[in-house]
Amino acid sequence: MSSLLLQMSPIALVIALILILRRPPVQAALAGVVLVLVLWALGAAGPVSAAISSAIFQDTTILFLSTACVIVPGLAFVILVERGGAPQAIGAWVKELGWTPPAQVIFIVLGLAPLLEAMTGFGVSLIATVPLLMGLFTRQSGMKIALAGMVIMPWGTLGLATVIGALLAHLPAQTLGSHSALISAPVFLCLASLALWQAGIRRITAWLGLLVVTALFVAVLFSINLWVGPEVSGVLAGLAVACVGLGISWAQRKKLVRWPSAAWPYLALLGVIVASRGLFVLSGWDGLWVVRGEHVSWKPLASPGLALLIVTLLMAFRQTAGAGFPWQALFNRAKFPVTTIFLFLLLSQVMVNAGFLVEAQSALQSMSGISLAPTIALLAGIAGYVTGSNVGGNTLVMPSIAALSSEHGAWLAAMVNSAAGHGALGSLSILSLITGLAGANRQEENSLIRFAFGLVALNIVIVAATGIVLLYFL
Repeated sequence: MSSLLLQMSPIALVIALILILRRPPVQAALAGVVLVLVLWALGAAGPVSAAISSAIFQDTTILFLSTACVIVPGLAFVILVERGGAPQAIGAWVKELGWTPPAQVIFIVLGLAPLLEAMTGFGVSLIATVPLLMGLFTRQSGMKIALAGMVIMPWGTLGLATVIGALLAHLPAQTLGSHSALISAPVFLCLASLALWQAGIRRITAWLGLLVVTALFVAVLFSINLWVGPEVSGVLAGLAVACVGLGISWAQRKKLVRWPSAAWPYLALLGVIVASRGLFVLSGWDGLWVVRGEHVSWKPLASPGLALLIVTLLMAFRQTAGAGFPWQALFNRAKFPVTTIFLFLLLSQVMVNAGFLVEAQSALQSMSGISLAPTIALLAGIAGYVTGSNVGGNTLVMPSIAALSSEHGAWLAAMVNSAAGHGALGSLSILSLITGLAGANRQEENSLIRFAFGLVALNIVIVAATGIVLLYFL
């Protein structure tokens, strides 16, 4: 037990610094890296060697590049769409549809919000949904419904967390994505139901409609993950719901509200994503360039960052004639998340390659099936919550799961991916963005924090229960 506690102390330190001492994730991650390196040098795990150091360097570099190549162009895209007023234009467009409150809630939570968040990540969907929902419902309800709309987290930023999780778990991205979709299905239904309840909707017809739309959402998400991959699955799941909603609107009104011209980058990004994935599926060109490390590999041509880069360049050419490219804004936004992700990746790879997870893997291996699933869900959910990132949660927990000799390895990895994502949903970074957009006072902020923590706890319970059913009873 003492050796287990010693080897897990870097992760415990990270969690304690964030939760108890309220330190920023970047500082907590740096402290964790320093501690794990010191413990390694003192012999707390495997021996220090050039071969292990080389493996750590290679794998960390590849994982970091695969992440940074999405985050940096993604943030540039976010800055430029904000400058162009696209989120506000989308909010006004939804209001013009003239739907009933139940239809508005379902369309936003399972259609618009997942579509926008899956494309860009970083909470960008909130820029459109928070003001919109606060205009449609009460301030408190609007903020809480907007939080529920972040349900697509494991597939945010073009499935980045799921792709990185697959690399860490040594699984095909399609496998992890499709398994995660089934694990997360009850979470989608639960959060969308809570959104309806927060909107004061009690009619049975609305709840039946929600059930049908959720089934459509999950079916599309699962299918696209399985056949194409996680990069476009969240986008197409949200798009499917949005298209059905617009079709119903057109059938009722005999009039289709035009997509706002200011929001053209979202359509352009959708087109580039779908076209590039289709091209790669048909031609296999994404496999022409493969960067390999000791235990991980990366296909740069298949990176969703390529689509983001193309559309960002198009926006830059159209916007920056007078204003110039926002290099300083990009640097300010990117420096902390990029540095934090690098440190978390370094921490995870030192622990993996230096043998820090041996005792943890033995402890998990000794657990019975019924106790293993809740333990994994709890660890991953807390990791996602404290790091504020699905990627951060995956990097802390996924390596321990990858080394388990279990026939249920794919399901266990999916539980980590889903729990971390749905735990990050209630993180302080997301809440800060919501309260900032809403101009919330202290009382409203405290109420939202309590609501978010309850959501995270509920999500962990749902993932654990779903995991138990899928693992051991089907």
